[in-house]
Amino acid sequence: MHDPLATLIDCWKAHPSSTYNTWFLWDQRIKNFRSIRRGIAQVVEDIRGGTFGNAYRGSSLETIVGSVAEQRQIFKGADHAFLWKPKLRIPDIYENTSNQRAFADLLHTCDHCDCAEDVVAAIQRIDAIGIKGLGPAVANLLYFIHPTLVSPFNTAIVNGFNAVTGGRVKLGRWDHYLSMREGLLRLNARYRLKLSNDLGAIAGLMFDIGSGRYEAPPQSMDVAATALWQEDLERVRQESTALQRELSQATESDATHTGVQASLRDLGKALGFEVWIASNDRGRAYGGGLLGDGCMAQLPASLDRGLESVRLIDVVWVDPQTSQFAAAFEVEHTTSIYSGIVRMLDLALGTPVAGNCALFLVAPDNRRDKVAEQLQRPAFSRVSELGIRYLPYSQLEQNHASMSRFGSSIKPLLEISQRL
Repeated sequence: MHDPLATLIDCWKAHPSSTYNTWFLWDQRIKNFRSIRRGIAQVVEDIRGGTFGNAYRGSSLETIVGSVAEQRQIFKGADHAFLWKPKLRIPDIYENTSNQRAFADLLHTCDHCDCAEDVVAAIQRIDAIGIKGLGPAVANLLYFIHPTLVSPFNTAIVNGFNAVTGGRVKLGRWDHYLSMREGLLRLNARYRLKLSNDLGAIAGLMFDIGSGRYEAPPQSMDVAATALWQEDLERVRQESTALQRELSQATESDATHTGVQASLRDLGKALGFEVWIASNDRGRAYGGGLLGDGCMAQLPASLDRGLESVRLIDVVWVDPQTSQFAAAFEVEHTTSIYSGIVRMLDLALGTPVAGNCALFLVAPDNRRDKVAEQLQRPAFSRVSELGIRYLPYSQLEQNHASMSRFGSSIKPLLEISQRL
C-alpha cells in the first residue's frame, strides 16, 4: 500500500538542501555535542556556586545557548527564549534564585540520567513550578544531552508536526511539548529504517515541513489531493536560486575547513611530528585520497579515555620521541568558536600528556575580533592561563612552504601567530 509520508521522507533525504543533508549529516554537528554538554554542566556549576549572576549577557548560559543557535538553520533563534526581557521580568531565572536552582536541577538531572522516564519526570517537576517565561525551548539544550530521548523544539517543528499528524500542539507549554515528543517517537519508530534513532532527523523533517519547504501529505488522500501534493514535491525539487547559493556557501565553507586541516597535516609531517586528524574527519575526501591518510590511527595510550572531545580536535601534532602533544589546532571557519575552545580546554586541563602543548585557533583574518570576544566570556576565565594563540589563514598560507622546508619545530608558528 502506498505510504505518502514514506515518499516524502525519501524525497526529503534525497534533496541536497534539506535539513537532513545540510544539518543532520553535517560532520560538525556531532563535534558540538560534547562541548555543548560541557557548557550545560558549567551553567549548573555557576548557579550552584552562586556565580551565575542576574543577567543573560555575559553568563555561561549565553555562551552555550549561542553555540546551539549557531547550529545551522534548524536552531536559528534558539537564544530568543533565554534573552532577558526586563519589562516582562522573563524568563524568571536571572533574578529569582530559587528558580535558578530549579533550572540547574533540571539540567543536572538530565545530564546524569540515562532513561526517558527520568528525563520526563525532571521536565514535569520544573513544569509544576511554573517559572514565568521558561518553557519548552529548554528542550533545545536537553537534545544535546539525550538526542535519542529529547526532540528539538521551535515554531516550525510544532507547525510541521501539526500538519503531518493533525495535532494541535501549542508553543510555550511543556505538556504540549511532551505530547508532541510522544507523537514524534511513534512516527520515528514507524519510519526508523528511513530516519534515525537520533530524534534530530525527524525533528528536521518537521522543521522543513513547518517552515514551508515541503507540503505535508493531505490528511485525506483522494486522487485530486494526491496529485496536488505530488506537484508540491516536484516544486521543492526545483531549487530556488537563494537555496542553491546557501548550499554552495556551506559546501565551500566545509571545503575550506578541510583544506586548512590538510595544510596543517602536511606541515606537521614536514616538521617531523606524527599527526592526528579529528576522528570524524579522517574519512573526508581530499586531494585524491582521504584527510586521514598517513596520520595516526590512535592517540597516545596515556590519554584519558573519558575526554572524547580531545579526539575531535581538528589537528594535533605529537612528538614521536616522547608521545607528548606538541601542538593542537582548531580550525574555525564559520562555525561556533565556542566548541573549539572547549575542546582546547579539555586537552590542556584534563590530559596528562598535554604538557607544554601549544594551542592554536586557526581562523580567517577577519575573525580575530570575534575570537577575542569569545575568549572574554566568563565561561573561559581559565583560557588566559593556557596561552591560546590566533593563527590567521593568510599567515599559514604565506609561510607554509618556507616552514615546511626549513623548519624543525613549532617556533615559526609562534612567530606568525598572536597570543589571545
